[in-house]
Amino acid sequence: MLARDLAETYPHISVDADAVDAARLLAGNKLPALLVVDSDQRPYAIVPGSQLIKQLVPDYLLEEPLLVSVIDDRHLGEVTEKIAGLTVGEWLPPRRYAPPVVGPDAGLLQVAALMARTRSPLVAVVERDGDEVRLLGAVTAACLMSRLVSGS
Repeated sequence: MLARDLAETYPHISVDADAVDAARLLAGNKLPALLVVDSDQRPYAIVPGSQLIKQLVPDYLLEEPLLVSVIDDRHLGEVTEKIAGLTVGEWLPPRRYAPPVVGPDAGLLQVAALMARTRSPLVAVVERDGDEVRLLGAVTAACLMSRLVSGS
């Protein structure tokens, strides 16, 4: 089975889009990760939801875990305030790695090895035509696991 057969349409957002919209996209679609594209619609970043949540939690709560036990949900307003007015690019974690990308002819085990090596919950599938890159979709860990355990 090839990556083109595994790739599913996956919601994505531009690096220049509003960070609050990106958070709503992730939450509203129950996505495991945010797929961010550049202005040319090429994969720019794949960021697991857990890393984006880390960007939402106030720094003082990350630095003082015991403080979390005495803070209640009245402070939830701080979460959206932290990203209000930011672009997706500004919201992303400071250390950004190149997103895991394969071509449409990559095999199932090639996709699996890349996903495992990069610890990413999804791999973007792109088609290249010279300098042009077109996003075909993404292979999620759930889809890949389904294929790996079923043997097809």
